[in-house]
This record gives sequence, C-alpha cells and structure tokens, in this order.
Amino acid sequence: MAVKNISILGSTGSVGKSTIKVIQAQKDNYNIQAITANTNWKLLAEQAILLKAKRAVIADENYFEDLKKALAGTDIEIAAGEKGLVEAAAMPADWIMAAIVGMAGLKPLMVAIEQGGVVAIANKEPLVAAGALVLDAAKKAGTIILPVDSEHNAVFQVFETDNKKSIERIILTASGGPFRKHSLEDMAKATPEQALAHPNWSMGDKISIDSATMMNKALEIIEARHLFDIEPHKIEVMIHPQSVIHSMVEYSDGSILAQMGASDMSTPITNVLGYPTRLKTPGQKLDFIQMKRLDFEALDEERFPSIRLAYDCLKEGQEACIALNAANEIAVSSFLNHKIAFLDIYKVVLNNVKNRPSGLVDTIENILLYDKSVRKQTESYIVSLDSNSANMAAKH
Repeated sequence: MAVKNISILGSTGSVGKSTIKVIQAQKDNYNIQAITANTNWKLLAEQAILLKAKRAVIADENYFEDLKKALAGTDIEIAAGEKGLVEAAAMPADWIMAAIVGMAGLKPLMVAIEQGGVVAIANKEPLVAAGALVLDAAKKAGTIILPVDSEHNAVFQVFETDNKKSIERIILTASGGPFRKHSLEDMAKATPEQALAHPNWSMGDKISIDSATMMNKALEIIEARHLFDIEPHKIEVMIHPQSVIHSMVEYSDGSILAQMGASDMSTPITNVLGYPTRLKTPGQKLDFIQMKRLDFEALDEERFPSIRLAYDCLKEGQEACIALNAANEIAVSSFLNHKIAFLDIYKVVLNNVKNRPSGLVDTIENILLYDKSVRKQTESYIVSLDSNSANMAAKH
C-alpha cells in the first residue's frame, strides 16, 4: 500500500479522535499533513507530536500562544484563525477528513475539495446548507466525496449506482436517542445532562442534542437527498434502538440491503480511509450471539416533529434548509447554556424557518452571509422568549 498524505480538519472532536485511532493502527501507511482544532490546543499539541504532523492549526486565535509554547522545540508549523484553517485545507493531501463541527467547516471543506483527492465528510451542516455547490465543486475538481456519518456511509456501502432506477427507498435508521420512550411532559423537563446521555454512541455535545431532538435525522434526510441524488419521498426514517443496522436500501425486486456494524465510528472511518479496499478496523465488531435481537419502531412525529420539518424545508428550497440548520445550531447552544428548555429547541427552529429572511444563496459567500442573518434573527427570538418568560413569572 502506497503511503497516503492525510489531513484531519477537526482532529480533537469525537470523529477526529476516532480517525486518529484508526490511523494509529496502521501508522506506517500515512503521513500527516495538517490537523486542526477549535479551542482544544492542549490535545491538538499532543496529537501533532504523536502523529508527527507537518502543521497544527488552532481556529481560536486566543490559544495561538498556548499552542506555540506546547510545540516549542518541534519542527511542527503552527497557525491560527480562519485563514489558518483554510491554508491547512489547501495543503496537498491524498485524503482529507472534514470533521469541523457546524458551518465553520464550510470554507475549509470547499478548499479541501479543490485538491482533487478524496474528501471524507463527517459534518452534516455544509451539505445541508450548500449541498449542490459542494457536489458541483467536487465534480469539477474530480474529487471523490465519501460520507463518514454512520447512516450515510451505510447507504453508500449498499447503494448500487448501476441500479439506481430500481431503488424504491432509502431507510435511515435512528436509535431514538435518550428520550425514545419519554412523554412530551417528561421531555419538557429534560436537562442538558439527560439529553447528552446517548444510549449507544459517544459523540460531541451538539450532535448528541441533535440525536435527542431527532434533528440529526432531519439533517440526514437533507444530506441524503444531496449525496445520493434521490427524491425526498424515497427517504424514510425508522427507529432501531440497537444501532446495529445503520441504514438500508430497498430495491424493486424486494431485496433490502443493509449495512451492519458495532456502534463504533471506527467502522465507517476505516471504510472511507481504505476505500476502495477494506482495511482492518481497530474498533469493535458485532457479536451476533450476544446481540440476540433487533427491534424496529415507527417514528412518532408528534414527539419528534423535526423529521416532518426536514421534508418541508426540502420542498421550500435552499433558504429553508440553511435556516433550519442555522437556527438549530443557535437553539442547541442556548439549551446547553440553560437559556431555553429542551422542547423550545424545535419551537425556535420552526419559528425561524417560517420567518426566515430573504437573501441570495447562490455562492458560498452569500450562503455564509445568509446563515449569519438567520443566526442573528434566532438569537433575537431567543431573547424575546426569555423576556416573555420573565414577564410571565413576574405576573405570577
């Protein structure tokens, strides 16, 4: 196997750490060009030394001096800020992991795509907000886009491109998150700590809350629409508590092809790292005897209305999809900071999708400007919620 030059954009998050675990299992096969982090300079420095990375970039410029001191005496290049992230993404690489959380990852992703190699996409947000532009850029550059998200990677593995016309539906499975059996009354009282306690997966805070609201599946529906160029009505969501079948594709002959694996991100990461060959995973493997059973349930749209909203946004167009994503990021952050209640997350998102501003979304720059305007609007709405709550409390 030829040595691959690799960059990891977002190396200190859960996907980034899992990627490093997979790389370390066969480290002689890879040269690490660049790794990046948002604020975790300490772990970034440790990773850079471990991987012998050429460059380490911290997005938050406030931590530049800390990173500089931590890497003093090494020959590792350091940089900071958005400019540093973009430059890291532009470094020549055969394979790039795009795992920067949220819309902050969009610009670096577009620059990574321009390299013309393989880009593994782990974060949903850029595809949700700019799917057509991302895939068009990949086509022009001859870049191979590989999905890392366990559900989309599962579809990718069983998606027969030559038989695309025979595909009747894509079934995205969902664990149901920590509140699968909770009533709306119980969910109304949910704390951030309860919402972060996912039953199957170890993930970052934002995606854990998205799993609890099922907004992660809403974003995945939009992402699947772009990745697989499939009509929205052919994309379905099904609850599968064990998280063993990660997604399925049903064909016209009645065959349903499913990808199965342990609840371990090492599996999809190993798949995309080795593609088109298959590497040995350092992660967990399924034990069918221990597993014993697989359960499936219909989705309850009353308790998890985000799913229906995703289809509505796809129907309404790109502005709606950007608004959905932007409002959700702000709402999740507000919930984690105890500013709004759990069920308010959907309330905030719905309000800002319905009352979204109008604007151009034809370029990456315009998408980022539009995204910013939705975020400002969302923040103002949350402040108004706080004011209303305070007024109600005063009256009582």
